[in-house]
Amino acid sequence: MSIVNRRNAVLGWVVWETGKRFAKRKAKNAVPSTETLTSRKGSAVAAVVAATTGALMFWRRRAGRETSPGN
Repeated sequence: MSIVNRRNAVLGWVVWETGKRFAKRKAKNAVPSTETLTSRKGSAVAAVVAATTGALMFWRRRAGRETSPGN
């Protein structure tokens, strides 16, 4: 009796198809809903504000150093 036969091939195909359906369903459920998307927009706005504030503070500090020490 061979390991590779029609019965095992059909069984493997059924397991493979079932696994694909399960994986697709699980991936579809993992995608965030629109409620989560709105909270991401708030996080993005906060990140932009923080980055802008940091850049302005850095620029202001660098502008204060440009005065020559001999003045």
